[in-house]
Amino acid sequence: MKISINFLLRKSRKSEDGRSSICVRYTYRGSRTELSTGLYALPEHWDISRQKINSKVKGSKILNENLDRIKIEILDIFNQLRSSNEEFDVITIKQKLLKIQDSKGILDVFDYYLDSILAKLNKGYSMETYKHYKSSRKRLSEFITKKLRRSDISALSIDYKFLNAFDVFIKKNFNNSQNTAWNYHKHLRRVLNLAISLDYIDKNPYSKFKVRLDETHREILSSDELKRIEGKQIQIERLAVVRDIFVFACYTGLSFSDIAKLSAFHIQQKNDGREWIIIDRKKTNNRCRIPLLPKAKEILKKYEDYPKISGKAILLPVLTNQKMNSYLKELGDICNINKNITMHIARHTFATTVTLSNGVPIETVSKLLGHSSLKTTQIYAKVLDKKIAEDMELLESKLNQVQTSPPKD
Repeated sequence: MKISINFLLRKSRKSEDGRSSICVRYTYRGSRTELSTGLYALPEHWDISRQKINSKVKGSKILNENLDRIKIEILDIFNQLRSSNEEFDVITIKQKLLKIQDSKGILDVFDYYLDSILAKLNKGYSMETYKHYKSSRKRLSEFITKKLRRSDISALSIDYKFLNAFDVFIKKNFNNSQNTAWNYHKHLRRVLNLAISLDYIDKNPYSKFKVRLDETHREILSSDELKRIEGKQIQIERLAVVRDIFVFACYTGLSFSDIAKLSAFHIQQKNDGREWIIIDRKKTNNRCRIPLLPKAKEILKKYEDYPKISGKAILLPVLTNQKMNSYLKELGDICNINKNITMHIARHTFATTVTLSNGVPIETVSKLLGHSSLKTTQIYAKVLDKKIAEDMELLESKLNQVQTSPPKD
């Protein structure tokens, strides 16, 4: 496919002496763009049919030679791009014409961001966060390689169309859910913000491209289900241990990774004699101060002399997250709980069933969970409201059944 190149006079763009700007417009594959040549001419001196300055005008020869040079330069760039076998468009040509083809590639900026995370590990960033960004970088690289057939693309080239195509790519090729896609976009948006800070681009294209985050269902255990797990007589040691650690999480709100590193150093006694867990969350590095409830204290006491952690700094014999969740599924089955029980459900249960349901203020719960924002904690309040509404609907249904049942003789 050929490229079409035309010159035109923009009478709306004039110099101080009344001359109009000469622009070059080129079209390729149905898309077109134009930019100023930096040259000017009076409207009466412009030859529309020849797209040049009238040859009788003084100095026209030099000006027309400059126009020819610009046309040749565009054709040279076009032919070079076509012979490279890489995908390109009118914007690519424009960037090369303006000598910005060597502007920073988005994958280069992404790598800079990743290096920054590594440099700040355990000082605001966790290895888990690094891995998530690394995964987003991989998806973006696959998109640029497979769809655009390039090794990288200028940060300046990223626009609404690019972001929309990337969104389609990750959902279609990897069957990503809306929320998984939202995370990839979140990471790319932050990298583009970094590009702005580094003066590589002027604005973030995400200001126009909006990504929706679907509301997720957070599973929790009811008070009855939690008591059922606590009171279950278990003869299999591995299940009994996992049950105890899960219950400990339900009464502290600690995540799997924080329980795995919990040591005597994190247990401190205050002036009032109460013991507290004081720990910096591995995920956010936010400090949590959690009073030790009797049930949690009882579990720690139980494992004080446990052989498998004897001589180690840790307080509980935590397995890998994968094994813990696998055994918790077994635990759910033997306790007749039809829910996919995981270690993260314990944290949700602490936030709802153990604290909010018992009148603990949401601000306090937010501090106990180590949340950076109250907004995050409010999600649990919504879960609780939904659960109350469902319970009331069930109650209403039962009451209606009683009222409509015929009286017994």
